[in-house]
Amino acid sequence: MPGRFDEIEVGQVISLGVTAVDEKALQGFLNTLSPNWSETAGAPDAFVYCLWSKLDHDASAAWPQTKRLGVDALRWMRSPPVGELLRGRMTIMAKDPVGDDKGIIIAQHDLLDEAGRLVFPCLTRSVFAR
Repeated sequence: MPGRFDEIEVGQVISLGVTAVDEKALQGFLNTLSPNWSETAGAPDAFVYCLWSKLDHDASAAWPQTKRLGVDALRWMRSPPVGELLRGRMTIMAKDPVGDDKGIIIAQHDLLDEAGRLVFPCLTRSVFAR
């Protein structure tokens, strides 16, 4: 888990945790939001985004992150099947102090499947306390 802005190092890799493509959750998502998508095609892009977003939210709850400024460069590499375990990680790419009490962190986020293949990457910009 990252510390305050000044303790965070460029190149640092932080685990966001692990989640599975849950059949019941996926089916509920498909029934409600994507009824024409077949579960046999794996999880749709929006569901994959939701899985990453939950991992990110849960991992960052205790961080001194005060605001998420943006999520950019989203890409969907594959649609993981039901039961697939996905691992989230965040790599610090850059940091920029903004005054005495805060700084901006730019990070690469990756969701990887069990074989270590990239499923979903994105970039984030966040404000951290100093």
